[in-house]
Amino acid sequence: MTDYTGMNRHTGRAVSDVEHIGQSVRDILLTPVGSRVMRRDYGSLLSALIDMPQTPALRLQIMVACYAAIQRWEPRIRLNSVSFESGANGALFVDITGARTDTGALVTTTISLS
Repeated sequence: MTDYTGMNRHTGRAVSDVEHIGQSVRDILLTPVGSRVMRRDYGSLLSALIDMPQTPALRLQIMVACYAAIQRWEPRIRLNSVSFESGANGALFVDITGARTDTGALVTTTISLS
């Protein structure tokens, strides 16, 4: 089993492996593809989808964008499910469930897209 020493991006304090994976997934999903100077293909296509009218097709596109980006950029997790929810006032949330590739432990995180 590999332990990753991570840092909270807001406080600078150490975080656990699961917290670091969640933070990494959030960064991947909220970074628009093409916005990183030295890594143009890093991120996800969510920024292009967020302001579109909410339809069943859009829900599927959001789930595919999340799945593709996480599979490519976060090797510490193997995805089991990606679900998309709308909250109050148009808030959008993505629920990610997977297993750590090193231990098989369950990893779940909810990411606000608003």
